[in-house]
Amino acid sequence: MIAPVKHDPLLKPDAAIDHILGPASAEVTVVEYGDFECPSCGQAYAAMKIMLDHFGPQLRFVFRHYPQREIHPHAELAAEAAEAAGAQHTFWPFYDLLFTHQQHLQEKQLLDYAGDIGLDLLRYQNEMSDHVYLQRVQEHLASAQHLGIRATPTFYVNGKVTDVSFGMQHLHQAIDRALRARG
Repeated sequence: MIAPVKHDPLLKPDAAIDHILGPASAEVTVVEYGDFECPSCGQAYAAMKIMLDHFGPQLRFVFRHYPQREIHPHAELAAEAAEAAGAQHTFWPFYDLLFTHQQHLQEKQLLDYAGDIGLDLLRYQNEMSDHVYLQRVQEHLASAQHLGIRATPTFYVNGKVTDVSFGMQHLHQAIDRALRARG
């Protein structure tokens, strides 16, 4: 069960530390806490792409890491790799690759993906071996724990938790409601 934390300052997107798609002027902001190895997050990934297309500039999407290390042994390393890609301005293409290849997130495969999107591989390898981005991933984990999150994916629509355990249509409906409330 998720604690009903509303409008927590942690849910305000911060371009310095968050990965954001969509304009800052969007009427609705969706924050997802996700795990690259989680099958439900993989389903949410596909649905979220459709919603981003559907709602266009009315929607801003923020992805934060919540790797479930106990059940997804490669999720934390994948999150670090995504952050390393983000440091080279390619978070979203790497994010797409990770969700497209969810069953293949071992270190060697992550390196292959880094090469596929044209990362500076020497920099990538150095940053990964030094775990440069582990702290960022752990900060996302800590914010999720503060919010009472226990499962992935967890979504917030304009600061309000939205239960998607019975399907992503609930997220779509929550976005629609938020747009109507602002219109």
